[in-house]
Amino acid sequence: MRVGLLTGGGDCPGLNAVIRAVVRKGAQHYGDEFVGFLDGWRGVIENHTMPLDVERCRGILPRGGTILGSSRTNPFKVDGGPDAVEATLRSQSIDALVAIGGEDTLGVARQLSDQGVSVIGVPKTIDNDLSATEVTFGFHTAVQIATDAIDRLHTTAESHDRVMVVEVMGRHAGWIATTAGIAGGAAEIMVPEEPFDIQAVADRLKARHDKGRFASLVVVAEGATPVEGSMVLQSRDKDAFGHVRLGGIGNLVAEEIESRTGFETRVTILGHVQRGGTPTAYDRVLATRFGVAAIDAVHDEAFGSMVALHAGEIIRVSLADAVAELKTIDPRLLEVARVFSG
Repeated sequence: MRVGLLTGGGDCPGLNAVIRAVVRKGAQHYGDEFVGFLDGWRGVIENHTMPLDVERCRGILPRGGTILGSSRTNPFKVDGGPDAVEATLRSQSIDALVAIGGEDTLGVARQLSDQGVSVIGVPKTIDNDLSATEVTFGFHTAVQIATDAIDRLHTTAESHDRVMVVEVMGRHAGWIATTAGIAGGAAEIMVPEEPFDIQAVADRLKARHDKGRFASLVVVAEGATPVEGSMVLQSRDKDAFGHVRLGGIGNLVAEEIESRTGFETRVTILGHVQRGGTPTAYDRVLATRFGVAAIDAVHDEAFGSMVALHAGEIIRVSLADAVAELKTIDPRLLEVARVFSG
């Protein structure tokens, strides 16, 4: 078979491991040929490709990012986009397409599948917010990076009796913030699932300091929002999928904490640092398992499905189920975090 691959949305550690696994098993076990589409769905629309084979994939397992490039292009928001996608697939004689991405990339894959395109999905979201899989590759690496940063910031906070605010990724779900916050011993954790009361946060921080703890770490997810009317947020631009471009809530939280407590407060926005660099061993293995399962699904003609992790096993779920709803943080995990608040 002649199989196309693309990576869409934000990059994350483990993408290259998926590509490598798909190509390695496909070429050596099934005798497949591969075409890589550059820069996500944009590459399919514009017919921009690169050849993929076992030799090209050597050495990419530990590399972050994606050798195929990525974008947030939505073919259904481009005039003639879906037709251009199908025309490219025909011109390249593609028998099946493996789309590696999150909610938006797989949402496009689902729509194209409904139109008859033979597509298999691989879940990729650093926020770990796809409900059809227990965990996605890249999340483990992001949590480790955030935890390492929190550990380092503890020492400078203690040296200067400061409050340190750490902003991490998490548009709709607070998995990174909660997990890294617990692992790093944060005093406060703010997530998109629950609007925060900034005055209550300030009061708890003051109570900590009254007990003689003069340094506090506050972790805030980029998508966290305050209780309505308690803080003024900035208006932001939107991308092709209608998502607001986030970033900066950490600065606003730090300003409010300092003004309400009088404590010197500093902010660190980790941003794209969480996406970059080499994946952890866990993410390399999970991404590899997903890649192997994806090419198997191609040859089983299980089109319109996505590979997923469930109870330690790799299974297949429909693309419709994969993008039906986001996986928000487990309230029980938030309860664990609250034990250490204040």
